[in-house]
Amino acid sequence: MADHYYTAQPESKHKPGLVTYTYRGQALRFETDSGVFSRTEIDRGTDILLCALPETLAGDVLDMGCGYGVIGVSVGSHWKDTRITMADVNERACGLSAQNAKKNGVSAQVIVSDGYEKVLENRYDIILQNPPIRAGKAVIYKMFADAARCLREGGQLWLVIRKQQGAPSALTYLRTLYGQADVVEKEAGYWIIRCQDPIPQEENHE
Repeated sequence: MADHYYTAQPESKHKPGLVTYTYRGQALRFETDSGVFSRTEIDRGTDILLCALPETLAGDVLDMGCGYGVIGVSVGSHWKDTRITMADVNERACGLSAQNAKKNGVSAQVIVSDGYEKVLENRYDIILQNPPIRAGKAVIYKMFADAARCLREGGQLWLVIRKQQGAPSALTYLRTLYGQADVVEKEAGYWIIRCQDPIPQEENHE
């Protein structure tokens, strides 16, 4: 069976590559490889999410489903008051994230984790996610619920989903998990959704 970008241990033949990306005036370089998400270019949704972030970010930031590290490295390079954690089920992607953080001068913790499995005990001020839509609705909805458990008081989950890949229904579900879940940006069919004020689990009916 062919590898997916959410395969834990990709077996596809290595095809190293290099992608460049300028984020808020800073030139960044990312090593890529086969078996990881969007290996030949920065994903449009990722770019739209990063550009939608507020002017000020600080605290503990989790890049969930980090791929080769574009979101975490970009945030860590621009906002020096952030502490970056990157997590992905894909071991090859995690290795690249660690390399790319170092290459771009970003201090980051990288964790191999099936969704939130290895980070559920941690708490974050900001969680950023371009969810793995192809992994299926059950997988990504569980990730949305687990994110609610990992936010500190006042924390926020930011995510990007294409309208045609289920953004409206995802927003409806997110509003059962968070007191506030709003679309803050729409561009090229992508919705940027910001969630905050998680509803205590005994109050939602999962």
